[in-house]
Amino acid sequence: MSDENDWFGPDAATFGDRLAGAREAAGMTQSQMARRLGVKKATIVAWENDLSEPRANRLSMMAGMINVSIVWLLTGEGEGMDAPLDAEESNLDLAGAVAELRSIRGEMRASAERAARLEKKLRLMLGQAQ
Repeated sequence: MSDENDWFGPDAATFGDRLAGAREAAGMTQSQMARRLGVKKATIVAWENDLSEPRANRLSMMAGMINVSIVWLLTGEGEGMDAPLDAEESNLDLAGAVAELRSIRGEMRASAERAARLEKKLRLMLGQAQ
């Protein structure tokens, strides 16, 4: 098992932990997953709390829905989720996003000022034409 997958590996997480993490990463709520699998939300909750485990057919459907392998869900080994960014990488991404947002805001302000000048020019031209 690679270091990249250790964070959800057999020593660090349970089946329920991996299921919950992969479901959330797929942007799916417990209710949505339950509806798509044809089970009750309480069943998903029980699986995520390691109170029960799904049968093979549901496990196969679930792995496909959240884009991980069955083996990874069961053991933490194989094709699973990417490891989360560490805090430093996350902060760098956040700083870059804030800088990009500021740049976009500046461009929008400049575009709004250009549009206002053009509108004023058009109003003057229309006023002279009448």
